[in-house]
Amino acid sequence: MNLHYGMDINEKGHLTISGCDTVDLARQYGTPLYVIDEDFLRLNCRKFKSAMEKYFKNGRVMYASKALNTKAILKIVDSEGLGIDTVSGGELYTALETGISPKKLELHGNSKTKDEIEMAVKNDIYCIIADGFDELTMIEEVCQELSKPINVSIRLRPNIDVHAHHAVQTAKMDCKFGFGVIDGQAIKAAEIINNSKWMNLHGIHCHIGSQIFSEDPFKELCRHFVDFACDVREKLGAVIKEFNCGGGFGVRYTEADEPKQFEAFIKLISESLTTLCSERDYPLPLVSIEPGRSIIGETGTTLYTVNGMKEITDIRTYCMCDGGMFENVRTALYDAKYTAYCASKMNEKHDRFVSIAGKCCESGDMITWDTPMPHSLARGDILAVLTTGAYNYSMASNYNRNTVPALILVNNGKSSLAIKRQSYEYITANDLLPEYLK
Repeated sequence: MNLHYGMDINEKGHLTISGCDTVDLARQYGTPLYVIDEDFLRLNCRKFKSAMEKYFKNGRVMYASKALNTKAILKIVDSEGLGIDTVSGGELYTALETGISPKKLELHGNSKTKDEIEMAVKNDIYCIIADGFDELTMIEEVCQELSKPINVSIRLRPNIDVHAHHAVQTAKMDCKFGFGVIDGQAIKAAEIINNSKWMNLHGIHCHIGSQIFSEDPFKELCRHFVDFACDVREKLGAVIKEFNCGGGFGVRYTEADEPKQFEAFIKLISESLTTLCSERDYPLPLVSIEPGRSIIGETGTTLYTVNGMKEITDIRTYCMCDGGMFENVRTALYDAKYTAYCASKMNEKHDRFVSIAGKCCESGDMITWDTPMPHSLARGDILAVLTTGAYNYSMASNYNRNTVPALILVNNGKSSLAIKRQSYEYITANDLLPEYLK
């Protein structure tokens, strides 16, 4: 078995995470249950921070909180010295409510509202990463109304193909994100910001995609950054202060995934930018990265209870669990693959292939297909699905009026509730009956 950091098997044959018996956790908190290994999370934060300090005189690690944004997670990440990247008013509000310094926050997103921009400007956050011309107009208007300036970076769309699922490519020309470089939109945006009284032309940004295992796209990104920065210097007389390389570093979902060490990507970015800037006589800027999945993904595990088995002769065996696309939509969205174990029978040989199905009324509601499980797998057993820290709770919904699960932190044999399980009363709290229906 290829267990993650902090996982083990105890004398009962149960899977443990950071010293906590997952079967006991399932009984105590109920299932489905999101479990985050706090020690693993802190370790990943420190690895990124250490690598940036090693290869850059000035460098920032901004946790991409869209992966998992809760007060507890943000507090941990902040305590490890990382900044926070937010992509909505809700994420920004959560960070501010958690007590994160505004100077450690940036606001992202391709369709920001005026209210979100106002929240950012009022709180003097570090930077807004602009994504469109109408947005630049809104930023200008808000800053003027509040008589407050703001740092603005430009999100570039340089047409880089990372050979990943189409839904997680974010730098190709036919993409909703950023300003096109090839068609001249990006340089026009830079000119607008540079001529503004209220917007400070601060940096350039590009997130090229997710689950990237090759270094080559980041090498290409560095070349695009330096080419564009030199173009801005030549045409506008402005020097870009920061290059934000985004995130997208791949993680391990199954044994087929072979992610590189985080440091390898950062070393490559450092070497590439140092060489390119030297060749073009361009001052080396502050460099930022925005890891999300690669910080939180593998630290998360989801626990389920088996509700029953259904065998279709000569076709497939389905294992019915109490979760589904309401708490993990990634399989339906991206055809995601996972590693799964029977947490209550870890010492039994996992050589019976079953497909773990959710409880939603959709044929596509699957957790993972054709995964090895014990032959004795039966109703009441506890399942553990690994690498669910990123984009599982974040994308959860009340589809079929299911409740969003609880989320707990585990560390050194202790567990703590970080998100309460929703109740049916919570789901119906905002429902109203018009007078004529009463």
